[in-house]
Amino acid sequence: MDILKVLQKELAVKDWQVEAAVKLIDEGNTIPFIARYRKEMTGSLSDEILRELNERLIYLRNLESKKEQVIASIDEQGKLTEELKNNILSAKTLVEVDDLYRPYRPKRRTRATIAKEKGLEPLSIIIWMQNTDIPIEELASQYINEEKDVKNIQDAINGAKDILAEIISDNAEYRKYIRKITFSEGKLIVKAKDEKIESVYEMYYDYDEDIKKIAPHRILAINRGEKEKVLLAKIKSPIEKINQYLIRKVVREENKYTKPILEQIISDSYKRLIAPAIEREIRSDLTEGAEEGAIKVFGKNLEQLLMQPPIIDKVVLALDPAFRTGCKIAVIDGTGKVLDTTVVYPTPPQNKIKEAKIKLKELIEKHNVNLIAIGNGTASRESELFVAEMLKEINKDIHYIIVNEAGASVYSASKLGTEEFPQFDVALRSAVSIGRRLQDPLAELVKIDPKSIGVGQYQHDMNQKKLGETLSGVVEDSVNKVGVDLNTASPSLLQYISGISKAIAKNIVIYRENEGKFSNRKQLLKVAKLGPKAYEQCAGFLRIIEGDNPLDNTGVHPETYEASQKLVKAIGNDLSDLDNNKIKGIKSRISNLDEMASELGVGVPTLEDIIKELEKPGRDPREEMPKPILRTDVLELEDLTEGMILKGTVRNVIDFGAFVDIGVHQDGLVHISQMTDKYIKHPLEVVAVGDIIDVKVLSVDAKKKRISLTMKM
Repeated sequence: MDILKVLQKELAVKDWQVEAAVKLIDEGNTIPFIARYRKEMTGSLSDEILRELNERLIYLRNLESKKEQVIASIDEQGKLTEELKNNILSAKTLVEVDDLYRPYRPKRRTRATIAKEKGLEPLSIIIWMQNTDIPIEELASQYINEEKDVKNIQDAINGAKDILAEIISDNAEYRKYIRKITFSEGKLIVKAKDEKIESVYEMYYDYDEDIKKIAPHRILAINRGEKEKVLLAKIKSPIEKINQYLIRKVVREENKYTKPILEQIISDSYKRLIAPAIEREIRSDLTEGAEEGAIKVFGKNLEQLLMQPPIIDKVVLALDPAFRTGCKIAVIDGTGKVLDTTVVYPTPPQNKIKEAKIKLKELIEKHNVNLIAIGNGTASRESELFVAEMLKEINKDIHYIIVNEAGASVYSASKLGTEEFPQFDVALRSAVSIGRRLQDPLAELVKIDPKSIGVGQYQHDMNQKKLGETLSGVVEDSVNKVGVDLNTASPSLLQYISGISKAIAKNIVIYRENEGKFSNRKQLLKVAKLGPKAYEQCAGFLRIIEGDNPLDNTGVHPETYEASQKLVKAIGNDLSDLDNNKIKGIKSRISNLDEMASELGVGVPTLEDIIKELEKPGRDPREEMPKPILRTDVLELEDLTEGMILKGTVRNVIDFGAFVDIGVHQDGLVHISQMTDKYIKHPLEVVAVGDIIDVKVLSVDAKKKRISLTMKM
């Protein structure tokens, strides 16, 4: 198999792009580095395509390795034919290779191997050849052997049948057809274990759907229902068609002695050996496909969450709500430093509202608080009501924001949380995390396992390794897109930078503590374990504000500093103008981009990137994202009426719609059918996490606390 050709076809890119990308990956370059600084070589392939290419490259290389192992194993047994070898080499999936290897794989003891041990293989061959003119019972009588536990004619025939049932089951061609027809014509039948029990799976209590049509989120829901022992799911296959196919393939002669036995063998082979295996494979494929889709959605949601704009230079009062133990309060300055902490009890059962107001008003006045961040967990609604009421009594322009606190408790109980704030208890660390994630979502959320951030569906039911790898890739891409301040970034943030490991991230912080601030990027080479290769990968993503070289505060890579300086000179500016933000309209001052790129010794994509960086030094791509909605008052579920138009924030996007925060404790659902008048395959085509959208209330179910919204105005 030509792996490069396969990748080129699958990704619909040019062969030279694939060749260059594979070469760069094999040389140890990271995806963010290739996407950002090797555009000429790859034809500007995006990080998304590069990650897909890398994933498929690993799979296809594993496939080729598996083929070599299988061929060697069969050859060792002396059973390798040229035809079999070619079939294995041309297989496109691991499943196909497994099917071809099945007859030759060392087996545990089966009914067939036991029958062979009893000496019944010759009888099975006679039946298989279908040219005997002697009744099978008569032939079978010759194989009766008390010592080998073949006590009678029926024992002998049953053993021969077992051998042939396994031969049919092991046939790769048959399995391929059965798998294909089961997938295209089969149904998934779902029943309740006990219909009397109320559960969230009630819609699946008597449910069936064509396998090829079933939506990914339904597959994951049914899987969870089975896991929780509420549902029973089974595949119903087109048995009649499968039996007819096997009869056509196996029964080659109209022999009155062998045909009836072969038909029995076919039925047994399918029911006992083939069907259960094919059902497992199809269920596994469906789950894998559904997980892949869910992981992609999770990744996209996480990216949007991480790329939400920071709220700069604001003093934030963060509130981690609770009932019995009180609301933990942390006041955080514009740099993320904790200024003050306390605990108040404005919620049941204590209801010390007056005392809580006095305390919070004192903190607001003392630290000149600009914003209040309220975690959206337990007692969030009650805390929000309290804050909204208190704000009416303050003669100051202060807003509050409800912050998604998913993962805050994970961070606060983690080793990292303990190291950062050893003097705080778990709940106070959680309050700090809530406040900081409002100030800089990316810098704070990288401290939490991406799987705990909870912007997806069924994340605990899927392949955790694959989910973890995908989400780590999303975090890595996001951190590198934004870049980090080399002199203030935490080890948690630094370790996601291209080329920087956990150990190197710690060493950077140690260097900072011992030697003081970095004044230029070249000093990175003095950091322990950070060699030339790691420097090449990371330098462009690390920013130094007010350093020796103004280019160190941009995304311009040190390898193109010379070209950048020449460009600045050519347009009549000086590098010092970068600090004063005086370099504007570069593109309009260049008559021919191709000529200029050639003159500077760089490609046009690199030149365009340099221009962007010079025009907006130290720019943050997150600034282009929608700003969060600031609130001063509370909406109750009872306040909502059909037809009411509201502004909301998209909190989560799933396969069948999006959940939107409209200022009521319960997020409303915009079903995929209510997003747009045109057909869309997935809600992500229309909305993303963090989007600010206008919605209209369709219906409110106060009892079930469900709000249906529409984006169709």
